[in-house]
Amino acid sequence: MRASFQPLTVLNPQAEKSGKRGRTRQSKATHLLWRLRTYADDVWRFASDPHVPFSNHLAEQEVRMPKVKQKISGGFRTRNGADAFCTIRSYLATLHKQGSNLFHALTLTFQGQPPQPPFGLTYTALGLGY
Repeated sequence: MRASFQPLTVLNPQAEKSGKRGRTRQSKATHLLWRLRTYADDVWRFASDPHVPFSNHLAEQEVRMPKVKQKISGGFRTRNGADAFCTIRSYLATLHKQGSNLFHALTLTFQGQPPQPPFGLTYTALGLGY
């Protein structure tokens, strides 16, 4: 695979040292080629390992809701409030990923019978393909 970068390296050579302190600024294409070459095993891991998702979109989605809450309300008043919000959000996100009906789960929770997410389920077992 490393040989496949050779034609691209010829088209996007590294900039000469400028003589100033620090690193010389490289073009975006040159920097991308450097990262692909340096982290090739990590970049292409999803192609060889079916358990690795193509993108980190799910992780970014998980961070979105607390950030939106923080943006709208200006943050959490107490550490306990933030911890409670994150615990509830994490619990509901897990149930959602496992295909549970969230309204039913909340109803059971308020009746004192919270459903427990099954442990050890993978995305493959759930039919999500990861």
